[in-house]
Amino acid sequence: MGMFLNPGNENFRQALRSKIYVDKTLAIKEFNNLLDTNDKFVCMSRARRFGKTMLQCLVSAYYSKGCDSREIFSNLKISTELTDPNDIEKYQKNLNAFNVIDLDFNGFYAMVMKKESFFDELHSSVREEFVKQFPDIDFENCDTISKCIRKVYEETNQKFIIIIDEYDFFVRYQVDSKTFEKFLELLISLFKNKTLTPAISLAYLTGILPIVRDKIQSKLNTFKEYTMLNAKPFEKYIGFTKDEVKALCKEYKMSANGMRHWYDGYKINNESLYNSNSVVNALLREEFGSYWGQTGSYEAVSDYIKFDFFGIQEDVAKLIGGQEVKVDVTTYLNTLDDFKSKDDVFTYLIHLGYLTYVPQNKTCKIPNYEVNSQWGKALIGLPQYSETHKIIKESEDLLEAVIKCDSSLVADSLKRSHSLVMSNLQYNNEACFASAIMLSFIAARDYYTVFMELPTGDGFADVVLIPYKCKKPALVIELKIDTVAENAINQIYTKKYGFNLEKYRGNTRFIGISYNKESKEHFCKIEKW
Repeated sequence: MGMFLNPGNENFRQALRSKIYVDKTLAIKEFNNLLDTNDKFVCMSRARRFGKTMLQCLVSAYYSKGCDSREIFSNLKISTELTDPNDIEKYQKNLNAFNVIDLDFNGFYAMVMKKESFFDELHSSVREEFVKQFPDIDFENCDTISKCIRKVYEETNQKFIIIIDEYDFFVRYQVDSKTFEKFLELLISLFKNKTLTPAISLAYLTGILPIVRDKIQSKLNTFKEYTMLNAKPFEKYIGFTKDEVKALCKEYKMSANGMRHWYDGYKINNESLYNSNSVVNALLREEFGSYWGQTGSYEAVSDYIKFDFFGIQEDVAKLIGGQEVKVDVTTYLNTLDDFKSKDDVFTYLIHLGYLTYVPQNKTCKIPNYEVNSQWGKALIGLPQYSETHKIIKESEDLLEAVIKCDSSLVADSLKRSHSLVMSNLQYNNEACFASAIMLSFIAARDYYTVFMELPTGDGFADVVLIPYKCKKPALVIELKIDTVAENAINQIYTKKYGFNLEKYRGNTRFIGISYNKESKEHFCKIEKW
């Protein structure tokens, strides 16, 4: 057993000993189906804190010859829920059956004193473990990792599984050109070497970014990518699914609605996913909060939305207001320094988890309240977003004004937000008007679950806000164009939009909002129900 070659299973055992562990071991079935096929080269990219490293520990513990994991897997899903005899046979056959090379670029880089010698030290450290574990094979001091693999395979016919965590480290941290060239040399020696390909049964790379298309793609063109855009059949194995979160909420007596409001919203191949780090922290601390934001920086957003690309400021205001915006995810080259349009910026932010992709509409949106709060912080200090930030800051006062039925403050805020989220050509678009309302009411997301076009009574209410953790009133908002706000209030009554809100009777506000196309004046009327 070594640190890099045939490691033990202690990292996975630690995960199992954690107070909260969600069983993702059925992913092994999918990996077993890829072994020694043309699809054996896997690149799995996900946003921070979604559980990439956890899956890497699982894969290493299952395949590594350096440990005996039969006992720890015996009570997990991969051992208890397989029904197909072929899957069961593969599971038993491949358990601790391979030489595993498990590398963590970020972790090893932190350990190396002389950063310029990173790859020399990496090859040397792994080679030392080859010498210990294969004493009958003649290794030389200059042998690289790929040469060591080839010698073992030629003399013993034993195969390898290569795992590289944070493979994109040298892309994201934009190291010097010499180090980057050595990084490419390592990739070429391992994955573009025809003499080595038969010795590798599976290669599993994890990172935040997909493969960089203008620098690395040709070196890794054998890899199939599983990303925040498309990850089938691995979509449910990184991040928590809706059913997993529902079960955890029941066990820990936490509000499923609150959990959904704060952390839901990511979808990959129609699978609803939650950031696992955020969910675990909320459960253990018994409080909803922005835990994912604490592990990174909102500058990841602000550094890129400040680009002066056409339409980006309007789209950012729409996103913060809860609206979806169109995005072409095919143009981005997966780099950090070659952005040519707002599409590139938004696609990058999808991979980082600050946006989520809606493939059926070819749009993106901010997934949930936790992430939306990071967007609000990202606007601070960016002069082009000063008005948007001002509206967000005033939103708490606006919410209190609504509760007190002060309609004048609402009308003024909406006029400003309406101008922000749309161009002159879009000004009379009702969906954009709804987005303007949600921008002005952004503070309400601290207390409310927001529903757009909610079926209730004899129709669909434009916007309904239902409190989920406090005694604040429910809010029903109806929009009208070129008429008086009283007509919007009347529609709420006549179409019985309060039908599903009976338990809030006496603590509900009906809000009628209208504006004039010509003058662009906004009007508001608020009544208690």
